[in-house]
Amino acid sequence: MSARFAIGWLLIMMLINDKATATTDSDFLYGTFPKGFMWGASVSAGQGEGAWNEDGRGPSIWDAFSQIPGNIVDGSTPSIACDQYHHWQEDIKLAKNLGLSHYRFSISWSRVMSDGTLDTINELGLQYYDKLINGLLKAGIQPMVTLHHDDLPNALQEKYGGWLSRQIIPLYADYARLMFQRFGDRVKWWSTINEINIFAQYAYGIYGSAAPGILTWPDTASYNVTQISLLAHAAAYHVYDNEFRSKQKGKIGITIEMDWIEPADPTNQDDQEAAERQRQLFVGLIAHPIFSQQGDWPEVMKRVVAEKSAEQGYPASRLPAFTDEEIASLRGSADYFSLNQYSTEVYKYQQQPLTPVLYLNDVDAVEVAGNPNWPQSGAGWLVGVPWGMRKVLNWIKDQYNNPEVIITENGYSELNPPQIHDEARISWLTDYIDNVLKAIVIDGCNVKAYTIWSFMDDFEWSGGYTQCFGLINVNFTDPARKRTPKDSYYWYKQLIKDNGFPEEP
Repeated sequence: MSARFAIGWLLIMMLINDKATATTDSDFLYGTFPKGFMWGASVSAGQGEGAWNEDGRGPSIWDAFSQIPGNIVDGSTPSIACDQYHHWQEDIKLAKNLGLSHYRFSISWSRVMSDGTLDTINELGLQYYDKLINGLLKAGIQPMVTLHHDDLPNALQEKYGGWLSRQIIPLYADYARLMFQRFGDRVKWWSTINEINIFAQYAYGIYGSAAPGILTWPDTASYNVTQISLLAHAAAYHVYDNEFRSKQKGKIGITIEMDWIEPADPTNQDDQEAAERQRQLFVGLIAHPIFSQQGDWPEVMKRVVAEKSAEQGYPASRLPAFTDEEIASLRGSADYFSLNQYSTEVYKYQQQPLTPVLYLNDVDAVEVAGNPNWPQSGAGWLVGVPWGMRKVLNWIKDQYNNPEVIITENGYSELNPPQIHDEARISWLTDYIDNVLKAIVIDGCNVKAYTIWSFMDDFEWSGGYTQCFGLINVNFTDPARKRTPKDSYYWYKQLIKDNGFPEEP
């Protein structure tokens, strides 16, 4: 431990030293995580790799989207980003020094298949991931691989309409099969698709603020994209389950983002029900078909969308139905629940107009201002509500019979330029991680891993380089992309070594 970090750690312990054994949400729980608990950090190809047109890589939808003026806050692109394509060896050294048990990254579909099809398999792209995976394993770190983390090959968007077309399902299955064939002997943790519930509304719905930026009016696309993406996930899952699992013995899941939805008035039944409908709209649509015993969409969503659609004069529900075969294919198609959790939102009941047709109106819930005392981050959408993490984990436990949960993202953002002495991040993450500990020790939630977003500062999608989530600062004005670990990097290293928050002697 460096002298600088020793001082920083002492300051943080002083901040939390007055917290005793947890009895309320605000109390701090000292203790360690279960033996074998996994600690990791996340990156993604589209946000960190760069080298967007090198060695046979084709453009992704974010390469195309970022070229359109006004789409990215600071006018930047991910063309170079962290340049991890050329700095992967340095990054593995930093990950090893951190003591990570796993390193979550994604594969760029267009780097290994430039147009997204088997006609354009790119050996140089495959070799890059071979080197990255082998390097991680040599360093004693398990690779945790996401097959699709938002950066769809642009050729598939232009030719088929991306996730709006069912034609993408067999193409995605082909891609997944190739990845399992090439890397499955070494990769034991897979996730099919990252955050369908985010890109379904922000990329193809009413916002158009994420690539490919397909605005739809009326908004029927969000439901259609959700269904098609889920079926692609199921196709990839069954490719692995039928063709590779018996020999490779890995696990495969799907990554779902869940902010906690708190009712504006917890004593008001209308607000409670509105908040739960919002949870089912945002999370249940993805998780229920996979993790519930019944399968299919949540019953409340089938009912409310059918009722609204009928009132709007549609001949059938705007929520597309699954066939019996599709329901069976989706049910149980994940070995674990991959969770991204960041913030908390507050909703109250309010009947929404029938027009314009927005899927967000279907559940008659409206977001209202949260507690003004909740800590703010550099991102307007991200407020610090650590107990929201615990509530999310308990909701998953109660809804889906306590599945194995791998937390694949949780983090804190600050505006660029970031602070190397980032005490705010340390305090924020300390409280979030402690709520994970409470969920495990007090509530019995089946959480097996925690993964910070992000390993290093990167291209934060439409936010460009204005938002910094990393444990490691990347100097984006330096052609060499110099990496500088922040204080939170050393704090996390100690936390991993301690496996939590052991009691002071």
